[in-house]
Amino acid sequence: MLNKIILALIIIGGLNWGCIGLFGYDFVGALFGGQLSMASRVVFSLVGLAALWSISFYFNRNSAVRTAE
Repeated sequence: MLNKIILALIIIGGLNWGCIGLFGYDFVGALFGGQLSMASRVVFSLVGLAALWSISFYFNRNSAVRTAE
């Protein structure tokens, strides 16, 4: 369950960065009252923590696609 939440946060962060890169529009910032609002900073922090947590997916054999051994 936690991994699905982590994945959802990473997808939100990736889509937001895509919007910033392609259109110059910060969706999370616009949704929560600007980039420096406390709510936006919480969302950005959660996305960052989710990215750090996802590093463990590389070392977890159950969540990675197994290659031919």
